[in-house]
Amino acid sequence: MSEQMQGEIANLSARIEQIDDPRAGFALVKQRINELRIEGQQIPDELIRMERNLQSECISQSRGG
Repeated sequence: MSEQMQGEIANLSARIEQIDDPRAGFALVKQRINELRIEGQQIPDELIRMERNLQSECISQSRGG
């Protein structure tokens, strides 16, 4: 993974940490993944993990957990 992508992921992670609603963080990650797909770039594993973790958090929160 390029240094630029590592920095972008770190920045995105920091933004998500400041957001109280996991759905908003999930939307940010999903948007970036979609942008990378449109550009024909490989999706970094770290972004995929972030997406899955936030999705799980959203599901847990929707169930009252």
